[in-house]
Amino acid sequence: MVDTCFLSRGLTTLAGLLLLPFGSLAASQIEDQAEQFFRSGHTNNWAVLVTVENFLRVLTGRIPSSTPRSKRLLSDDRSNILIYMTGHGGNGFLKFQDSEEITNIELADAFEQMWQKRRYNELLFIIDTCQGASMYERFYSPNIMALASSQVGEDSLSHQPDPAVGVHLMDRYTFYVLEFLEEINPASQTNMNDLFQVCPRSLCVSTPGHRTDLFQRDPKNVLITDFFGSVRKVEITTETISLQPDSGVVESSYKKDQMVEELMEPLKYAEQLPVAQIIHQKPKLKDWHPPGGFILGLWALIIMVFFKTYGIKHMKFIF
Repeated sequence: MVDTCFLSRGLTTLAGLLLLPFGSLAASQIEDQAEQFFRSGHTNNWAVLVTVENFLRVLTGRIPSSTPRSKRLLSDDRSNILIYMTGHGGNGFLKFQDSEEITNIELADAFEQMWQKRRYNELLFIIDTCQGASMYERFYSPNIMALASSQVGEDSLSHQPDPAVGVHLMDRYTFYVLEFLEEINPASQTNMNDLFQVCPRSLCVSTPGHRTDLFQRDPKNVLITDFFGSVRKVEITTETISLQPDSGVVESSYKKDQMVEELMEPLKYAEQLPVAQIIHQKPKLKDWHPPGGFILGLWALIIMVFFKTYGIKHMKFIF
């Protein structure tokens, strides 16, 4: 899965969110819930459309002019961008759809194009995959901070399985990072050094890594909310601003809005993925049932004791 979002300083709290799920979900139950979530408008890129080429085009802005705004990364030189990637990978690559892969060189060159085209101010890259540190080794563009769930030569392991579907739904590193971020509020003073310590080897079983040499600021001075959320800045002015819209235009637009509202069906909130329940649930204890061989053996023991005590002549009293 690739999660790309950015924050535009001084303009808006969250300027854009692109969720590109390139892995298939585990079971039909989860697929049904995910389908409702995707169709509700929270995301706008289906898994089948998420390829290495499309992902790189979104980052670099090399997309057709007909592409809608909802499928663009509308960032500039004031935007802080967060890119989170997870899936199956290895030394220097990450798989997309189990049919193609993106390499650390391709990713590094894409970030350089973004810097040259002034598409970001600062970029935070997080990857949760086996040998994840290999994916940021080739980065060479300024103002990039990178985190990985494992070092080169290490596997990134899954967290507890879901008893309903029988598979793991989340990796260890992602589980503990999400648990950490759930405690962050918009006014939090937690910095990136705290994020570096989220999942030690005792919890992740692998060794998380990070790279900060390309980043101009000291990580201890970089707030978590610089990338994961922010508070909108407001400028106060003493000048009087006169707003005098054309009354005719306002009246006509108001009538059109009324007609559209009458034709539209009532809006309903889509059911959300039960993320909190999934990551915090505990495996249910299975009910114990004696095996079939145990019952058969018990009856054989009873018959043997009967023959030993009374002999075959008393069989007529049983049948």
